[in-house]
Amino acid sequence: MLMKEQNIFTLIHAMDQVTNNLLIRWNKMFNENLGISHILILSYLNSYGKYRPSDLARLLGLTPPTLTHLSGKLVKKGLIVRVADEEDRRIVYLQITDAGDEMLNKAQEEGRKLRRKLFENLTEEERESLLSVYGKLNKVMSEE
Repeated sequence: MLMKEQNIFTLIHAMDQVTNNLLIRWNKMFNENLGISHILILSYLNSYGKYRPSDLARLLGLTPPTLTHLSGKLVKKGLIVRVADEEDRRIVYLQITDAGDEMLNKAQEEGRKLRRKLFENLTEEERESLLSVYGKLNKVMSEE
């Protein structure tokens, strides 16, 4: 039992290291003065359309003040806009702009380049094993 727990701890630590190193390298490559949280907001708005800030914060696991700070920077850069509801002007939505779409595409392309470079260091057999593991983990997470 102790060995099993130690292996799980080691696995968690290794996974965290890979994730952290990917984020650090991506931040160095992507010279737009935006972090991964900004890109997550752009990605969500791109995929699902306009959203109320409070709902978006909840969906992304952010506090409303954090989302306000992040979205403020995106508005200043012209990557999203605040849009008032046509029927109730008190309700405000965040919506991605064309410039935001372009920025998101650039960020995603940098991420793809980084991951491609990383995965090129694995053998075909290692890539297939990793695909299998990721598939299983994604299945478990989608069931929760």
